Amino acid sequence: MNLLPKSSKEFGSVDYWEKFFQQRGKKAFEWYGTYLELCGVLHKYIKPREKVLVIGCGNSELSEQLYDVGYQDIVNIDISEVVIKQMKERNASRRPQMSFLKMDMTQMEFPDASFQVVLDKGTLDAVLTDEEEKTLQQVDRMLAEVGRVLQVGGRYLCISLAQAHILKKAVGHFSREGWMVRVHQVANSQDQVVEAEPQFSLPVFAFIMTKFRPVPGSALQIFELCTQEQGKPVRLESAEQLAEAVQERQQYAWLCSQLHRKARLGSVSLDLCDGDTGEPRYTLHVVDSPTMKPSRDSHFAIFIIPQGRETEWLFGMEEGRKQLAASAGFRRLVTVALHRGQQYESMDTIQAELSARVMELAPAGMPTQQQVPFLSVGGDIGVRTVQHQAYSPLSGDYVVEDVQGDDKRFFRRLIFLSNRNVVQSEARLLKDMCHRAQKKRKKDRKKQRPADTPEDLPTAPGQSIDKSYLCCEHHKAMIAGLALLRNPELLLETTRTLLVVGLGGGSLPLFVHDHFPKFCIDAVEIDPSMLEVATQWFGFSQSDRMKVHIADGLDYITSLAGKGEAQPHYDVIMFDVDSKDPTLGMSCPPPAFVEQPFLQKVKSILTPEGIFILNLVCRDMGLKDSVLARLKVVFPLLYVRRIEGEVNEILFCQLHSEQKLATPELLEMAHALERTLKKPGRGWDDSYILSDMLKTVKIV
Repeated sequence: MNLLPKSSKEFGSVDYWEKFFQQRGKKAFEWYGTYLELCGVLHKYIKPREKVLVIGCGNSELSEQLYDVGYQDIVNIDISEVVIKQMKERNASRRPQMSFLKMDMTQMEFPDASFQVVLDKGTLDAVLTDEEEKTLQQVDRMLAEVGRVLQVGGRYLCISLAQAHILKKAVGHFSREGWMVRVHQVANSQDQVVEAEPQFSLPVFAFIMTKFRPVPGSALQIFELCTQEQGKPVRLESAEQLAEAVQERQQYAWLCSQLHRKARLGSVSLDLCDGDTGEPRYTLHVVDSPTMKPSRDSHFAIFIIPQGRETEWLFGMEEGRKQLAASAGFRRLVTVALHRGQQYESMDTIQAELSARVMELAPAGMPTQQQVPFLSVGGDIGVRTVQHQAYSPLSGDYVVEDVQGDDKRFFRRLIFLSNRNVVQSEARLLKDMCHRAQKKRKKDRKKQRPADTPEDLPTAPGQSIDKSYLCCEHHKAMIAGLALLRNPELLLETTRTLLVVGLGGGSLPLFVHDHFPKFCIDAVEIDPSMLEVATQWFGFSQSDRMKVHIADGLDYITSLAGKGEAQPHYDVIMFDVDSKDPTLGMSCPPPAFVEQPFLQKVKSILTPEGIFILNLVCRDMGLKDSVLARLKVVFPLLYVRRIEGEVNEILFCQLHSEQKLATPELLEMAHALERTLKKPGRGWDDSYILSDMLKTVKIV
């Protein structure tokens, strides 16, 4: 039986609805859900003693069920004579006080201010099928009549899919009239949906338009969104903001429906926001393992990432999450990252908060009563303390935070919030600082202090840094590259010059300064805020052997290269500078730093036996091949060292191919340097083995 129109325009036709109800007979047709699905929002906005007008009632059971639970002052109208006759016959004896009238809602016969509520379930959607002038005029008449028959303080409660043109029309009309506009998302109740009826993958909304008494000269407009049945509405500044918020919820519902129907949608991520503030609270990544054989207990799991560990490759990168999902052994794994600026009490409260929402992301075929396991590392939510947060015109918003690692040691990190899963700089805190942080955390638990409230643990924050320890694997590899210099065993006694482009927290130049007492270091940093951060929070300080130049690295090197015979020459040049453009396939360094003309300038300020060390982060294989080809033209000898579990590759570039060393020779030079650095009194970290950093080096 074909009950659906050939085109949506037929929804506005009287003839269509007459034929529809003749064909359907007495079986109720429920637009956008049954009474059980809608009762929460209906009871919230309609009081039992209020006089209610239902427009476009059709043969829905909604009015009857409202009547049966105490809403007995209800008038129903519809343009179809067939359906009005059916409804009168169905309710004459059982519901004598409820009336059904054949009436055109664009020309109602009721006196002004006759009702306290006008209820519309899908009628506006049925009439507003397009934005042609004739249709819009009809809708204007309908909405004007709704306003006329409502009392001041009364409400137009419209159940709708809130498609963009419908939301725009309804919100625009009533906000111009000075009414309060609220959009309330109807809670999902899939268990209660009658399976025989077609399902909508879009969520259902209720428009609650409250009639205010006109105030001459007032331009006040009120827009609110409520996303939970009994939740607190959020005030929005404009109709455009309201439309954007509704669209976000529609996109989320569509995504959930797609995830439920099929797997392998590619990389899927979304934010779950605080219902009261609208601020992001959780970031979810959905990872499918379609090759996993399904069993009763392996359909679906949730993995909560402890605070501070979201930057690790396993959790912060797509390839890492795929590996995590495969090792976890579930067909679908959802990873959950906890946001800075949010307070979390415990793993149990997070699970309770997420339980209902994440079930919307479950795969098809999962048993209805299946228990979904929550997984994590270590069993707690982790420790993350924001020590400093600020804004830089060049780097944007950034934070300095202390996090607890696997071994209960604390680490300090610099994070640019434009790329919050990437650690820009990291340093380990001294053990006494870690102990003080733990004691303070226990005390704060008793005070119910938020987990990421800024703390001033050390009196001088920079003095708490363990300067003997390099956290970043790519920094360790760059230091190991110094073994490529001639006579590495004499480096602690030989004057050498080093240029570092990109300061960040200052860990790299500071390590060289403290462990190689004859090195003279120039560090170039474009952002003066980073020098302040490095000095205040990462224990960095300048000296007669280490100077920082606030300049663009491109300009600084170009200026040096232009000095001819008077130009300085460096034994080592290191590039550890990130790109500020997230759209590029290469995030480190910016593309201009590896253009061939600029590389020639780098060559011109490097000593003949010197080494150019570059941190390369490039996901675009074609672009990476191009960069390597350009480097080879300028630097004939090129070694590459891939950092395991990361995208970083460290490139060691030299000017003369005859300097090439086989792996055994490289390792012997690294051992020679390491033996020198390990001499008593040097403060060398025994866990850092230079030769390990060069074992996997390959010549390009």
